[in-house]
Amino acid sequence: MENNFDTNVTKVELPNSSAILVLGIVSIVGCCCSNGIIGLICSIIALVMAKSANDLYVSNPEMYTENSYKNMNAGKICAWVALIMSIITLILFIVVVSAIGIAGLTDPAILNDFLRI
Repeated sequence: MENNFDTNVTKVELPNSSAILVLGIVSIVGCCCSNGIIGLICSIIALVMAKSANDLYVSNPEMYTENSYKNMNAGKICAWVALIMSIITLILFIVVVSAIGIAGLTDPAILNDFLRI
């Protein structure tokens, strides 16, 4: 049986693997520091980039380094976690703002007390 794999092929980094990891980490920080919008945007971008990078890796895995694939995978996991956290944060923000707005419509004194006007 012949070995069809060339062991002398130089492996290259998976395109955007570092950027996917950075965007995944930034999206986690962004969902905690903002209303969830920054985390939502960064995580969606990271997931789209990870999908295309994963397709490249699956089509020709011996061409890319394993370390770059692991970076891409870690970034994709961070992006999924941040996406869920961002959605929850955004929903909670909308609920709180809606509750304050409804309370202000029913009794303006409550809104004045809340805003300390």
